[in-house]
Amino acid sequence: MTSQSSSFQNHTPMMQQYLRIKAQHPEQLVFYRMGDFYELFFDDAKKAAELLDISLTARGKSAGEPIPMAGVPFHAAENYIARLVREGESVVICEQIGDPATSKGPVERAVARIVTPGTLSDEAFLDEHRDNLLIAVTQSEAQYGIALVDISSGRFSLLEVSGDEALQSELERLKPSEILYNEESLLKSLLGDLKGIRPQAPWHFELESAERQLCQQFNVHDLSGFGCDHLKLALAAAGCLLQYAKDTQRSALPHIRRIQIEQRAESVVLDAATRKNLELDSNLNGGKKGSLASVIDKCRTPMGSRMLRRWINRPLRNRDTLLARQDAIRWLLEGYGYEDLRDQLRQIGDMERILSRIALASARPRDLERLKLSLQALPEIQLLLRQSDAARIAELSDQAAEHSNLANLLEKAIVENPPVVIRDGGMINLGYDAELDELKGLSENAGAYLVDLENRERERTGLSTLKVGYNRVHGYYIELGRSQSEQAPVEYIRRQTLKNVERFITPELKEFEDKALSAKSRALAREKALYEKLIEILAQHLPQLQDCASALSELDVLTNLAERAASQNYTAPKLTEEPQISICGGRHPVVETVLDTPFVANNLELSEQRRMLIITGPNMGGKSTYMRQAALITLLAHIGSYVPADSATIGIVDRIFTRMGSSDDLAGGRSTFMVEMTETANILHNATDRSLVLMDEVGRGTSTFDGLSLAWSCAEHLARNVGAFTLFATHYFEMTSLPEMADHVFNVHLNAVEHNDHIVFMHEVLEGPASQSYGLQVAKLAGVPQNVIHNARGKLLQLEESSQEQSQPITASLPPQPLQNDLFSSQPHPVVEKLNSLSPDELTPRQALDLLYELKGAL
Repeated sequence: MTSQSSSFQNHTPMMQQYLRIKAQHPEQLVFYRMGDFYELFFDDAKKAAELLDISLTARGKSAGEPIPMAGVPFHAAENYIARLVREGESVVICEQIGDPATSKGPVERAVARIVTPGTLSDEAFLDEHRDNLLIAVTQSEAQYGIALVDISSGRFSLLEVSGDEALQSELERLKPSEILYNEESLLKSLLGDLKGIRPQAPWHFELESAERQLCQQFNVHDLSGFGCDHLKLALAAAGCLLQYAKDTQRSALPHIRRIQIEQRAESVVLDAATRKNLELDSNLNGGKKGSLASVIDKCRTPMGSRMLRRWINRPLRNRDTLLARQDAIRWLLEGYGYEDLRDQLRQIGDMERILSRIALASARPRDLERLKLSLQALPEIQLLLRQSDAARIAELSDQAAEHSNLANLLEKAIVENPPVVIRDGGMINLGYDAELDELKGLSENAGAYLVDLENRERERTGLSTLKVGYNRVHGYYIELGRSQSEQAPVEYIRRQTLKNVERFITPELKEFEDKALSAKSRALAREKALYEKLIEILAQHLPQLQDCASALSELDVLTNLAERAASQNYTAPKLTEEPQISICGGRHPVVETVLDTPFVANNLELSEQRRMLIITGPNMGGKSTYMRQAALITLLAHIGSYVPADSATIGIVDRIFTRMGSSDDLAGGRSTFMVEMTETANILHNATDRSLVLMDEVGRGTSTFDGLSLAWSCAEHLARNVGAFTLFATHYFEMTSLPEMADHVFNVHLNAVEHNDHIVFMHEVLEGPASQSYGLQVAKLAGVPQNVIHNARGKLLQLEESSQEQSQPITASLPPQPLQNDLFSSQPHPVVEKLNSLSPDELTPRQALDLLYELKGAL
């Protein structure tokens, strides 16, 4: 805030009111309601003008200085707020709560709610396919407690992890919109430049206060029923999280009803690099196209899409759960039964988020219409589900119980195609409420009523000059000509005398006047009261409706997976506890959908006796695709899905690791090679004999000697000491001798054929090492100039001749010495050392000749 705010007394009363509110929210943008606009002042105005590309103006003076001001129309504010929130900003909505007609000074204003990136619930602000998470993190040495909440759905979870790598992995999985952290911890350096990080005072993470808050939230005496007593750090984070959510929403959070405990041991752990390399829900450029989710997700509901992404990002190790999902997909595939269910699921709205807005009393009329249509689709869905013999489908059927009473209530209450907002009314059906119908009738049909009254009174009194009229001063009246005014009935009360007429009022007309003059405003107030009551009634059924929404979400995911299995020719993998990955005719689920030619399927066999494959072959030959498809097939099996293969047997794995591609971290001060080695170190420290490890071109970021030595040592460590299932792709041909020195290691290669100096990639995986790398042919395909290719071919011939003369056997378990010179080596060549040590004048002719032969041999 600028210096203008230093002394409130120097400002106008209205600006004093604004500055008092702003002082309570110094880091947030204050939208200050003034008539039909939300205005921003001082530094807020400058910032908003830049971010929103709106005009920066000035509003008079206060404390002798012009006041910078920017504003947006209140009816269009949502779009502007959404843009600010996407930039990581938080917005304080300050509304007029006083009556302008009765206010003697500035109209009283108060903060109605605070919109932050992690506490959004409005449909306009949210991506319907992604969870919008607010998380809180606290730390004790190397232990981290994490609490997360999705305000828009009510999902509330706790977990604890050990080590920086585990924390980074969870942050990458959750992709939170906003992060609260203890400002006295060392977390700021770990969170880096993530958007939406908010430091919080340490007392917000006080355990006793947190437990008290949580007990109040869930209306329990203690938290033992949730099984989270031992998660002290996570509970401390949860207290901070819950208080922040309540402060921003300015309301209770009745839709947060339970705590879910997440254990890393229950899931297949994927670190941040693995999630990125496998392109689970975004590609390497950050877009959606080409990701696994873009191919797998054809869900009919937004809440189904979000659940599927949670499954993909947190594969499970519980075999029983996975087999239950497989069995559900089997039943859905029988007779293409999933098709009818998917047709019905089209009628289901985003119940999860609609119910959250009902709980927060911010639901709009169209939310209720979508809820009505969803509930009306339940009977037909139930009819289809009752035919199932799959246990999980039966459980979902029970959970997605019909709510015919609520469906009927909404059908009766809400008009078809209701307005977007309740501000101007028009959302309550005719016939729902007699008082509202009467008020609307008075407002809309006042003219017809007056004509009817005039005809009735003329007929009743026989007075031909009788008229019914209205003016703004005297309201409604019955008018009689002077000649007939003395004949007015006794119940006529004189209201006004004019030159030629007398005007009267009757009890009936007075009653109509009282109703008609205020009918519109009273009708709107009545309609809003009925709508609020309707929201209250729905909120009473919130637990059952939330369970129903959760069941429909899972049903949507399962029918989606059944459709994918049928349309993409996926098969059910056999899941075993024994360690093995056996895939026959495996395919990459994403690559096969974008190829114009048939995908070349390949087999993969990893078992107790075959734990590592050294993969060689040309660039562009398909090594990375082969490795990634193995990981994605394994991952899909661990969410209960069918997989792109002719058949597959998958043993339950604990982690999937990848070290693939090259990238740097310039902001973090890490080179490409440093990133590569950091990821490699993580694998070597954390992989187990139940892990799947993919390593591509380890060591290529440094000199030949260093790179080959590192690649050899890493592979040997994984083979001898870890025993993980490993696919190790390399261009170091010397690595193909590792199977001769370590057990359970085998060579495979990607096939290619050379014809007339052109290369044809066969994309077929064969046993044994590759015969050559085809590097020049690939360079030619890439468009490298022909003269460069010609010169490279000549140099290659020289090197090959030299290598044949100097080739040496490999001994023991050390990597063979590379034949290329190490560009980064500072050691002098042995021949140079020998020459430097000579004294030519002391050599005999015979010694000089012998030495010449020796030096030539050394070269």
